[in-house]
Amino acid sequence: MDITTAPVAEPFTAAATPIAPLKLAVVVGSNREGRFGPVVAEWLLARLRERDDFEVDLIDLAEVALPTSLSYDPAPPVRAVLDTVTPKLAEADAYVVLTPEYNHSFPASVKNLIDWHYTQWQAKPVGFVSYGGMSGGLRAVEQLRPVFAELHAVTVRDTVSFHHARDRFGPDGEPVEPSEAEAAVKRLLDQLSWWGRTLRDARRTRPYAA
Repeated sequence: MDITTAPVAEPFTAAATPIAPLKLAVVVGSNREGRFGPVVAEWLLARLRERDDFEVDLIDLAEVALPTSLSYDPAPPVRAVLDTVTPKLAEADAYVVLTPEYNHSFPASVKNLIDWHYTQWQAKPVGFVSYGGMSGGLRAVEQLRPVFAELHAVTVRDTVSFHHARDRFGPDGEPVEPSEAEAAVKRLLDQLSWWGRTLRDARRTRPYAA
């Protein structure tokens, strides 16, 4: 047999398995009259639409009328409201909380949504986009971190923060100096994607027990 003409076996290559996008719930935290949140939210959503690693659900707390009196047996009208948000939180692999800063803290609407839920947050990553005055909402973010830690969620390190936010956006809804914001949101979403995939795989392998 002439080995120079023998057929050469093709090297084995494993077929690449497509990675399903992460289900990302974006929570717009402010329900205040005259709020600036929708401007920042639309900017964030436009960045998310440029990526293929996230599938986005929007939860706008201006449209979620949950009472502040918690109940283990909610009345039918409250149950109807929960039915619009709880499945989104439960199905999400990751979260972004978009929060302003009110009086050195985060809005009651955000805490109320958090407190109405528990297991939905567990073993999932949370990222933050904040806005405000001099501090850019960072004090609100730092107070949210221990709240989510108590719920067994993982908050990612880097944030997106807009100081004096109304002056940072032009009439077109885009930052007047976009380079810093674009770099910050890429870092945040890259970290959120890594943690989201890692924790999703871990929950599938070994369900989390709080």
